Amino acid sequence: MSDPFLDRSAAGRRDFFEKQGELLQRLAEQGQSPEALFVGCSDSRVVPEQLLGARPGQLFMLRNIANTIPPYWQTEISVVAVLEFALFELRVPHAIICGHTDCGGVLGLERQIDITRQPGLARWLDLVRPAQREVDFYQSHLSPAERHRAIVERNVILQLRNLQSYPFVRQALEANRLELHGWVYYLKEKQIGTYDLAADRFVIGLPTPDNF
Repeated sequence: MSDPFLDRSAAGRRDFFEKQGELLQRLAEQGQSPEALFVGCSDSRVVPEQLLGARPGQLFMLRNIANTIPPYWQTEISVVAVLEFALFELRVPHAIICGHTDCGGVLGLERQIDITRQPGLARWLDLVRPAQREVDFYQSHLSPAERHRAIVERNVILQLRNLQSYPFVRQALEANRLELHGWVYYLKEKQIGTYDLAADRFVIGLPTPDNF
């Protein structure tokens, strides 16, 4: 019995294997050594490899609703397992948290989610809600569109803070073995902004880790 997803993607897969065959063979024989951990949203419109022009083996991925890292004291086992593997086993030199506008997770903060039907989603979005509260407290003058953008940006900053709550992440930072990056992908504008810590704002541009 054929699989329609595989059938309709056969031509693209052949092209991919032909163009990347040598690299894939080398990765299979030598293993992976990715240059960055990419923490992104599960949204189907976010395609990290195409946004960064990355090849197989360059990005180690963690994707979930609203590009979320639970803080250390609320550790979620699948997330911490990825972080541990990335830092202890792969020793990635960069970690990128990338949010995006029109994020369904962020928009979900605006409605009452039925916890009896979607208990996982309701609890997960509680990890994002501090970003919403910070924006509403400090930037109450914003229009709805500006507010959404601000919450998306603040959520990236929140997740960067959460990432640094893990002792082994802090140790890697203090030893200069790890560099953190906060990005927002602005879908309509087709641009990426990067977080400027000194200015506490996002600057449009696309700085990428070395060697990409």
